[in-house]
Amino acid sequence: MSVLATVALYSLIVVVGALLGAMVVLWNQRPTQLVRFLAFAAGVMLGAAFFHMLPEAYEGGGWWAFALVPGGFVFLLVLERYLVAHAGEDLPGDHMSGSGRPPAQAGQVLGLTAFLGLSTHTLFDGIALGSAVEEGVGLMALIAIVAHKVPSALSLASILKTEGRSRSSILLLSVLYGLMVPAGALLYFAFDAVLRFESLAPKALAFSAGTFLYIAVSDLLPHVHRHGKDQPGRNVLALFVGLALMFGLARLMGHPAH
Repeated sequence: MSVLATVALYSLIVVVGALLGAMVVLWNQRPTQLVRFLAFAAGVMLGAAFFHMLPEAYEGGGWWAFALVPGGFVFLLVLERYLVAHAGEDLPGDHMSGSGRPPAQAGQVLGLTAFLGLSTHTLFDGIALGSAVEEGVGLMALIAIVAHKVPSALSLASILKTEGRSRSSILLLSVLYGLMVPAGALLYFAFDAVLRFESLAPKALAFSAGTFLYIAVSDLLPHVHRHGKDQPGRNVLALFVGLALMFGLARLMGHPAH
């Protein structure tokens, strides 16, 4: 299967995952177990970065690839903190008043902000997917992205639902959110075609690893710590299960994580 066909297939899987996350909210009154799933997603993203993306980036781009890891981390931090309001990753209930209704001042601004913030993350996930497929670790990136996008789509749909948006509107925004993955991948391939840097893929992979690390430690794990205090042991176990899964896949598939 060609690189573009693989990216198209993986992108379709991500879009379907985003839709499923939204449907959990639309057809269930109160989603549960999200905190544990977020802990697992954090472990998967950390494992994808350390056991797959960084070794491949080093093999293809040498030690200079590691210089781009903090670049990806800081870039996403600056983008999120100062250019895009950080609202998209909050768990269902964070935007509720004590009565379970959305705050009166929120209107429909919060949902749009959440959509823009999450879509920005997803665009970079698409860049990560494109570079990962080109470097031969696309499946690992896909697992990490899906593990992150499903709970994120669930959270986005929860926010939109509390604002009174229609079911069709929520599903449409969820699809657009998921489509940021192929958009990011196409953006990566466009840069690759124009710039024609031989080592662009490993450098982009290292940069994307930095964004994965940022999402895991800045978005996912803080929510796990804040909302999972009742069962910390199970959440830590879910985190290690995610890490172990990615490490096991690295050993099984023979990537340079040994």
